[in-house]
Amino acid sequence: MAWQDFVIASRILQKSPVFTLTAVLTIALGVGASTAIFSVTNAVLLQPLPYKDADRLVIAGMDLRQRGVQDLPFSNADFIDLRDGTATLFEDIAGVFTGRDVVSREDGTPEQISWAVVTTDFFRATGGRVILGRDFTQEDGIPRPPAPPAGAQDTTSPPIPTMAILSYEYFQRRYGGDTSVLNRTPSTPHDPLIVGVLAPGFRLYFPPEADVEPAPDLWIASRLDYEAANRKQFSIRPLGRLKPGVPLERVQAAADRVAAEARKNFPLSQTAGYAIHLEPMRQHLVREVRPAILALMGSVIFLLLIACANVANLLLVRASLRERELAVRAAMGAGRWRLVRPLLTEASLLAAMGTLVGLGLAWAGIHELRVLAPANLPRLDDIRIDAAVVGFTALAGLAAALIFSMAPAWRAWRPGLMNVLRGSSRTAGFASGGLLRNLVVMAEVALSFVLLIGSGLMFRSFLDLQRIDPGFDPHRLLTFQLAGAPLDRDKPEERAVVIRQIEERLRAIPGVQSVTASFPFPLTGNFSPIRWGTEEALSDASKFQATDFQFVLPGYFQTMRTPLLEGRVFTDDDNLPGRNRVIVDEFLARKAFPGQSAVGRRILIRIRTPEAEWVEIVGVVAHQRTTSLAEAGREQIYFTDAFVGSGRVGSWALRTGSDAAGYGSNVRAAIKEVDPHLLVTEMDSADSLVYRAQAGTRFSLLLISIFSVIAGALAGVGLYGVLSTTVRQRSSEIGVRMALGAERGNIFQLVVRQGLRLSAAGIAAGWVAAFILTHAMSTMLVGVKATDPATFAGMTVAFFAIAALASWLPARRAAGLEPTIALREQ
Repeated sequence: MAWQDFVIASRILQKSPVFTLTAVLTIALGVGASTAIFSVTNAVLLQPLPYKDADRLVIAGMDLRQRGVQDLPFSNADFIDLRDGTATLFEDIAGVFTGRDVVSREDGTPEQISWAVVTTDFFRATGGRVILGRDFTQEDGIPRPPAPPAGAQDTTSPPIPTMAILSYEYFQRRYGGDTSVLNRTPSTPHDPLIVGVLAPGFRLYFPPEADVEPAPDLWIASRLDYEAANRKQFSIRPLGRLKPGVPLERVQAAADRVAAEARKNFPLSQTAGYAIHLEPMRQHLVREVRPAILALMGSVIFLLLIACANVANLLLVRASLRERELAVRAAMGAGRWRLVRPLLTEASLLAAMGTLVGLGLAWAGIHELRVLAPANLPRLDDIRIDAAVVGFTALAGLAAALIFSMAPAWRAWRPGLMNVLRGSSRTAGFASGGLLRNLVVMAEVALSFVLLIGSGLMFRSFLDLQRIDPGFDPHRLLTFQLAGAPLDRDKPEERAVVIRQIEERLRAIPGVQSVTASFPFPLTGNFSPIRWGTEEALSDASKFQATDFQFVLPGYFQTMRTPLLEGRVFTDDDNLPGRNRVIVDEFLARKAFPGQSAVGRRILIRIRTPEAEWVEIVGVVAHQRTTSLAEAGREQIYFTDAFVGSGRVGSWALRTGSDAAGYGSNVRAAIKEVDPHLLVTEMDSADSLVYRAQAGTRFSLLLISIFSVIAGALAGVGLYGVLSTTVRQRSSEIGVRMALGAERGNIFQLVVRQGLRLSAAGIAAGWVAAFILTHAMSTMLVGVKATDPATFAGMTVAFFAIAALASWLPARRAAGLEPTIALREQ
């Protein structure tokens, strides 16, 4: 019987190709969009990290609460305190810090590689597999003996080499898979001894703001002497695997005791408000992107419900047309299940076809999502259609079939036998079920309105983001990174000579107006805090505060076109060893000297000496955004490159007279003339930096806008369908009204008013739902509140315009009816 119902349903759908195509595409849009976004949700939020016992992995971060600083890496000494203080609660606790370097290939050309320094138990903690050679042993991490005093004879044994493990990818790229590199005696004392090769694809999963290289080429065993290390240099990111059954709260309590002991024993920890926070590794990774992903997932679920409601209305109309047929069957003895089953089969067939088409749309959409996704979206490469995504698609299709088949099935379950048989064959079906169709349309309108509100809020945020001043002029500004052996020379004066040569060569390029360099560079996110204070901090160290810092060359602010608000900019005389002159931004100037001029005043900073030292402020500049356009960030202080020894600057910028992208080849040629061992990387226009800084908001705006446009269109189509059905249902009534003298304009207004009433009821419900649900978007918004009145009012007007358009065609048809024809058809 089931097969017979399937065959009959197939034939019925074939006879109505327009209806079938409309229903299938509507379902496909809802299922396809929800599947594509679920693939992101699955990869980023649901799938466990590819580590051993990933659900028990915990990340430790250091907070300086008195200075408003969170999630710093640990110093070596603080790491060992944490490791010892929680040893009974962790199976393993390890540490890692990463960076980049330039090395020479076999042919002498420079190559940039990334490296990670790890504790020797790191791969045991994470489950990283060494497929060639061996893993690190405890002996690989024994600290090196101290160097002999100057002039003394070195009678110690040969130096202990640095032990290293290669990533599989670097092993293939650099050495072509040659296993003879393992355990080969290093050619120089600075070269590592390679003891192993990792399995392919091993990665580090940290959020972008942690500044951790995701796929290091070289893994080095740490030989740092924790006991001799100070507590003022932060580099290590600790991670640990909890013992089975140990709750995170218990480990956090132990970490709190470690921090309390440090505050008790070390004045700097006390005044800074040193604390430790622990967080599951996966939660730590997705903390910043979770709200946006959940908002997008909620949006597509709304879209799927709207699509189901639209198809439900289509099926209600078809069921109404067949209601007399069903009543006759019931009169002949057919049971209720026998009446409902053909409708359910038809709905299931539509859902199956729509789901298959939707899966195809999702497959195409996932590629576009990877292109559009912001850089801070973790595990981007893991977004794909896998078994979990296919399972979700099947469930979405099944849910869709159940949802949109309920309404027509309910009508068929209660056919109103005598009323239907008494009514005319044309209008009896239409006359029943009107309330149900109206309710479905109101639900569509309410859901669509919520999506429109979300889209409007994101659009307002994007506009505000566009108006935010990054603190510099990105137009016609070319940026790039520069590294290599010439900039790593031991003596600062030699590095300074190389930097001057680079400046001269770059300035000589035709069309280049000015040249500068800094470290870090705005909007790159590589900033870290130091402490600063006024005179009161001398007697009360808790008065020290945190500030971001940059090393810059003279001419930096002119090239970046960062406004000078007070005083002067750096000169070449400031860029000499021993000068204690700094420039601060407007945020720091206001904090340090509210209502006063900061120029000529002194502040305390600690960056090159164990204790804080006095520096003189010579200028105040506008604030630059460091990581995000959406957040202002901390105050800033600027040092010349020579302040702690020339050669710190590695991010270069050229102000050009035309399109910056056209200067790339000239820049590379100029750098090669200075020294072929210098390597240019990450060349891009500053406009691209600003564009990427807007990526998260733009990504959410684009997707929510697409969903809301589709939802609005579906709601409009649903409203049009109900009004069209109403006109057909009430054609005799309209004919009587017109025969009694009703004007065509009155008939037009009658239908339009009905459409607007349905829309008003749906919008009222949507207002309530949007007011509650949009609070979940608060962290995604910039410069606008989740309950912004202008957005709610504007979307209300927009939706009434959609309703008016959807009502216009049926109203026009009703007003155009000829009374005699309408009456004759009844």
